[in-house]
Amino acid sequence: MILYYTGTGNSEYVAQRLAKTSGLPVDCINDRIKAGDHSPISIDGPLVVVTPTYSWRIPRLVRDWLLATPLEGASCIYFVMNCGGNIANAGKYNKEIAQALGLEYRGTAQIVMPENYVAMFQVPDDAESKRIVRAADPAIDQVAALISKGTALVGNKVGLLGRFLSGPVNEGFYKHYIKSEAFHVDVDKCLTCGLCAELCPTNAITLDDTGHPVWGEGCTHCMACICHCPAEAIEYGKKSVGKRRYLCPQD
Repeated sequence: MILYYTGTGNSEYVAQRLAKTSGLPVDCINDRIKAGDHSPISIDGPLVVVTPTYSWRIPRLVRDWLLATPLEGASCIYFVMNCGGNIANAGKYNKEIAQALGLEYRGTAQIVMPENYVAMFQVPDDAESKRIVRAADPAIDQVAALISKGTALVGNKVGLLGRFLSGPVNEGFYKHYIKSEAFHVDVDKCLTCGLCAELCPTNAITLDDTGHPVWGEGCTHCMACICHCPAEAIEYGKKSVGKRRYLCPQD
């Protein structure tokens, strides 16, 4: 079974293509995470976890959900992580998750997809996004073929920088940067549709009496609210002003 978590669609694209090529069933865990649903999941055969990369590691909300959810019948676990650059030493921490779950670790694959982190970076235009996605297709298909054969994924060699990024930098990033205070809405643009609160996987967004979003604790910087907003009414301080929003191209 393929389980995926997604903010702006990259992981969904990767998971659906993996499912099409491998024949494995696929399911999104966003709603389960949002609801705090840790009811058992029946898995026949390998488990494939598809996620974005948050500061060179698996997102903590995905890690925590996996560790708290009975994954009944899984024989082994693969991780497939999409990123805008690289996943550094994420595999080390994924192996620890596998060990905690009592599952055989079959490796971590890196899939480069378009950048979506508008809180820090520029995102590519539509044409470049489609080019990057098309360039990722062969890598996704190769991973699917290996999983279908039951072959372990061989990760890239990780040097000192990679260990530093996935270790101390990740810890510092979550401690000092992954916060919601900078998010705000332009009430003149806001449609009060509530989509941002609906999509927020950590329930960090509530709606005030006028229907406008308010950010509280627990934000994970998935960028779902800012990128899905149909009116582009949400900003992250001044860092997102004038930047393109990103949703994974589907054609």
